[in-house]
Amino acid sequence: MTNTPQDTRVSSSEGPAIRAVLPAPETSSRPSSRAKPRESRLRALDGLRLIAALMVAAYHYGGRDGEVTQAWGSSPRHQFPSLHSYFAYGCLGVQIFFVISGFVICMSGWGRPLRSFFASRASRLLPAYWAAVIIVTAVFALPVVAYKTVGPSDALLNLTMLQQPLGVDRVLGVCWTLWAEVRFYALFALFIVLPGANRQRVILFCAGWTLAAAIAQTANEPLLNTVLMPEYAPFFIGGVGLYLLHRNRRDTYAWGIVGVSWLIGQHYAVDRLWHAPNPAFFSYRTSFGIILVVTLGYLAVGAIALGYLNWANWRWLTVAGALTYPFYLVHEHLGWVVIKAYHRTLHIPSYGTLPLTVATMLLLAWLLNRYVENWLTPKLRAALAKPRP
Repeated sequence: MTNTPQDTRVSSSEGPAIRAVLPAPETSSRPSSRAKPRESRLRALDGLRLIAALMVAAYHYGGRDGEVTQAWGSSPRHQFPSLHSYFAYGCLGVQIFFVISGFVICMSGWGRPLRSFFASRASRLLPAYWAAVIIVTAVFALPVVAYKTVGPSDALLNLTMLQQPLGVDRVLGVCWTLWAEVRFYALFALFIVLPGANRQRVILFCAGWTLAAAIAQTANEPLLNTVLMPEYAPFFIGGVGLYLLHRNRRDTYAWGIVGVSWLIGQHYAVDRLWHAPNPAFFSYRTSFGIILVVTLGYLAVGAIALGYLNWANWRWLTVAGALTYPFYLVHEHLGWVVIKAYHRTLHIPSYGTLPLTVATMLLLAWLLNRYVENWLTPKLRAALAKPRP
């Protein structure tokens, strides 16, 4: 689990639907290439976010070994002999998340003051995150739960989202992606939001970050790698480029940004996730399969950006988008507990346990959204956005 250029408004994960009213077109000598002001409700993006979260859940429940084997009582390879190799591709849902994030953050940060941008991001991320950290810590501390819990000091530090750079044990296994998101927000705020977003500045940001990330990869300098994130930068940058196409589909530079980011992104995905066939490994992902999933992610966000999925405007997609973030936070570790209860205690077959576990985590996500996010998010946003004397 996610605004006014002049008349841009955004309501994505912070409201009932992702919405953008495009600003007046920038000056151009070619009228045909101008971005026309129009309103579009991007509910399809909410649906895509939930699909990406379900991909990650499939990976955590049936696409890898590790502690989930304690929940199943054996390797997921034995629980899902036909599907485990497909579930193994679910980890690429994270890369799709990053592309979506690049799109949404550029949309929501365009024309927004720095204080408002910070308030929006903090109030979006923190309430459900704090609740998830507390719930997982409490559940894992129960005597009947046979999973290692972190110490009280480490649990408290986890509330800051800085546990990974500080080398502290993580309460939530998925929080490493939030650390990548926070670094992206910081870069975008510093180079785009603070000076003020415009097309030229965003293009220079994308080009500069792409080049700097490549240099960081060559230099192999830990500080540069931490700040510039060569492995994940292409996906954020690709999402930003897709937002530029959302504003103006004839923007040649935006097409170039998206194309280069896809080329670099698929390289990193294959480099990190492909290996030669080896019976000692859990499963074998082909390089073609990895490229295909990454490509489909780009194409899906691109179809939304260009308006081809505007017909997918069902209200239930709003609910899907609202549940995505809390579901993503709690599904892995609490999912182990639920899998064990359904499969080993109640003796429900694995193919029944899997959808039941997903449904249970979605129910918990709905409770977090209704009773935590809907209550705390607006209060926190208002407090952080309030001007100080």
